[in-house]
Amino acid sequence: KAQIAETEGALQTEQTRIRDLNTRIDRLLADMAAAAKDKSKLQASIHDMTQALNELERRRAEAEARVQEFKQLLARFRTLIDAGKLKVKIVDGRMVVVLATDILFASGSATLSKDGKLAIAEVAQVLASIPSRNFQIEGHTDNVPIATAAFPSNWELASARSLNVLKAMIDAGLPALRISAAS
Repeated sequence: KAQIAETEGALQTEQTRIRDLNTRIDRLLADMAAAAKDKSKLQASIHDMTQALNELERRRAEAEARVQEFKQLLARFRTLIDAGKLKVKIVDGRMVVVLATDILFASGSATLSKDGKLAIAEVAQVLASIPSRNFQIEGHTDNVPIATAAFPSNWELASARSLNVLKAMIDAGLPALRISAAS
């Protein structure tokens, strides 16, 4: 009887231990499942980060190429810049080439001056050498209001100026499909 009671006590102790071990196994399996889920999330995050890094690297390379292209253009325009006929600036990631209006046109006129024609021809030759780029001419006027038969307002004068510059650039060799005019 004593041996049976001792065996039953040992059995009960072992059954309690088995229950505790099963509970521990369930907890470990849950922890393992959570770790596998976290690993999966981390792998997805690593993949996303790798793609983002590749995209940033691509953009950086494109930006460096644009900066290099801008530097090369600045070197080509150096004589006009040094002569004070031309300014180059970057606006919203685009290179803007500014020719002084007083060099190009007399006040109230849309006829290109002799110096203006030469400057436009030189700029057009440089721009024509840049493959796969399109350009837009922006016509401007001074702040003196105009009201003539040819130019009822400064809008018409600015439009006529941009079209005359466009025609001069096409005559100088810039392909017509790569240039437009606005005022």
